[in-house]
Amino acid sequence: MTQTRLEPGDAAPDFILPDSTGQEVGLKSLRGTRVILYFYPAAMTPGCTKQACDFRDSLQSLAAAGFAVLGVSKDTPQKLAKFAERDALNFPLLSDPDLAVHQAYGAYGEKTMYGKTTVGVLRSTFVIDADGKIEKALYNVKATGHVARLRKDLGLE
Repeated sequence: MTQTRLEPGDAAPDFILPDSTGQEVGLKSLRGTRVILYFYPAAMTPGCTKQACDFRDSLQSLAAAGFAVLGVSKDTPQKLAKFAERDALNFPLLSDPDLAVHQAYGAYGEKTMYGKTTVGVLRSTFVIDADGKIEKALYNVKATGHVARLRKDLGLE
């Protein structure tokens, strides 16, 4: 199974996905804004909740620095709405049930868990510049501490 891996300077694959309210969100509509796009395996699981809450808690300073945050999973908009409500998540959560956007970004494929190779969502984060180009492509990130590291990498600490 070959996987696309995006590199800094690549054009960010465009997409339009429904968010937790059913509204469509397109990457192209965010041109002029830097975007942090992150892929996570499943809403309401411990690691994904920790990561989402870290983004929630950093959103004000990220927004002040000119960043929009988008989370993407294969969950339905209904499940994403429950997740957003339960954890007071204040940024769009996008639904990609057919994994097309995950695959376009290389955020789905083979991974090793507990010594076994499986196929699934690769927790990944992309920083996209105002012109729609990849600034950073981070694959197989850890849920805990990731937002703090990302903030440091972006010079926001």
